[in-house]
Amino acid sequence: MSTDIDDSTNRETGDKMERAISVLAGEFVGVFGVETVERCVHDSHRQLADRATVATYLPLLAQRFARERLLAVARTRSADPGPAPGVLFVCTHNSDRSQMAAGWLRHLADDIAVWSAGTEPSAELSPAVVAAMHEVGVDLTEAYPKPFTDDVIAAADVVVTMGCGEACPVVPGRRYEDWILAHPVGATIDDVRSARDEIRERVEALLQTLRVVTP
Repeated sequence: MSTDIDDSTNRETGDKMERAISVLAGEFVGVFGVETVERCVHDSHRQLADRATVATYLPLLAQRFARERLLAVARTRSADPGPAPGVLFVCTHNSDRSQMAAGWLRHLADDIAVWSAGTEPSAELSPAVVAAMHEVGVDLTEAYPKPFTDDVIAAADVVVTMGCGEACPVVPGRRYEDWILAHPVGATIDDVRSARDEIRERVEALLQTLRVVTP
């Protein structure tokens, strides 16, 4: 009986992965071949597999992760990526600080490429972080922890690190900032709110250096 269930689950996962590949191949037609998309989806699935808490959602997360990576590669390959910079936020678990920073940057400036990642990604975001950001109109319900990858690092003009030390990526030619922020894991909601507000101030200051006017 268990073998039948496993086979059925594997077939269902395989079908979802094929759909993910088909969707992304259609989105990136003329930019990437199907083989490139397929490799990226399967590699993204592999990198997330050990951390996913609900395997049912893993193909969808792999599709989202692969899309971010393919967009990053397309940006890197473009002869004219445009004037807007790309910013990568990296912390240890990608479950709180870097996610809040990425959420704020997307909220305050919609013309900047934004990524977040972790050196040791957690299985899920901190519920307190999601709740605290929701209070200020920033939706993180679909965000998920992910590792940093070479393709995203190559596409970023600015890399902001947050307490991940020597594990954080260092690539020549990138602008780096290291933000010293308290780790809100296990903290009260008031502590998370304090971190949230401090991160907004830092993001606003970053935007000023990027010559972006905030609302």
